[in-house]
Amino acid sequence: MIPKIRLYCIFFSLLLLCYCKSEAEKVSTQATVRKSIIDSTVIVFQQKLLKSQLDSVFAKNKFNGSISVLQNGQVLYEKENGFENFKNKKPLDSNSVFAIGSVSKQFTAVLILLQEEQEKLSTDDRVSGFLTAFKAAPFKEITVKELLNHTSGLSDFGNGLLSEPGTEFHYSNKGFYYLGQIIEKVSGKSYDQNAMDLFRKTGMNNSFTANTFTGNYLAGAYLGDEQHFTKVANMPERLTDKSISVPAGGILSTINDLHRWNNALFNGIILKPASLKKLTEKSADRNHPILGKMGYGFGLMMNVGKPEAYFHTGYVKGAPSLNVYYPATKTSVVVLSNIADESKGKNVIFKTHKEVKKATDHIEMAVTGLRSDMLNVRLHNLER
Repeated sequence: MIPKIRLYCIFFSLLLLCYCKSEAEKVSTQATVRKSIIDSTVIVFQQKLLKSQLDSVFAKNKFNGSISVLQNGQVLYEKENGFENFKNKKPLDSNSVFAIGSVSKQFTAVLILLQEEQEKLSTDDRVSGFLTAFKAAPFKEITVKELLNHTSGLSDFGNGLLSEPGTEFHYSNKGFYYLGQIIEKVSGKSYDQNAMDLFRKTGMNNSFTANTFTGNYLAGAYLGDEQHFTKVANMPERLTDKSISVPAGGILSTINDLHRWNNALFNGIILKPASLKKLTEKSADRNHPILGKMGYGFGLMMNVGKPEAYFHTGYVKGAPSLNVYYPATKTSVVVLSNIADESKGKNVIFKTHKEVKKATDHIEMAVTGLRSDMLNVRLHNLER
């Protein structure tokens, strides 16, 4: 038999264990409740700021297009204004499919990295190993990486090089046209097939290449303004022309699909961690004509300071776009439009997009600061 004193010891030990466990659970529950309250408070604050500032941008600029902000799958702001079809005045909605211009480049970059994950190429490989057009000087030293970050020196308007490969940033749609050819070469499938496979894998069921568009909600593209407009002809087929090319600027998508893309891409669902790091790591510097100085990765721009943000603008005739992701708060911002007054220049065309990014940058800083302050107050109170 176990002595009585030993039984008492076991009994009190069990009581103490149960007490400690219940106290630990209580503290954990309190911490979870506090965090939930903080998160809810910050989201309400964020929603009010977004509504105030982005409604103002809409009204001031009479913006024809869609602006949407999502965080962890929750809509923080969404508004459409204007027409999908200016002739019959069909209004825009969340199903409207827009040409996204150079936002397409990040899809091409991801397709290259997916081929690298399958060991079909390396981003350090010379392009001449895949394409005969690069076998002669001065192109034979250009690497896949230099096409991805626009440091190849290729000119969109001539046959020579603007600089020695790897030395200077020169934005090049031609470089991404060739990346599309490399994807086809190593995968054994067309660029369109690769892109559509990627869309379906990501749940982007309303996204297409210019060659595969079959939807009924094309926002089209227009020049001018609501009163005096001209429809851009042959859309989206014109995006397949080599001067634009599908890998550089020929993808069409919706507000909701681009949110799905951002969430899948930056949360590691599409690429392995090493590949995502390559995509988002600054490997070149760019002085953007509208947004100023920034870093450039693979088909992707990034802020040089705070807040941390990955983004890209896009423009094909009549269709300016902007796609932004803030990893700290997992916030996705998409701005799409289907009309542009080219007579006023790109600063006016992208005025709304620029103002939206400026506003969301500031709001991102404000909400991260607020959350940090509230957490610090909570920790201080717990320590007292």
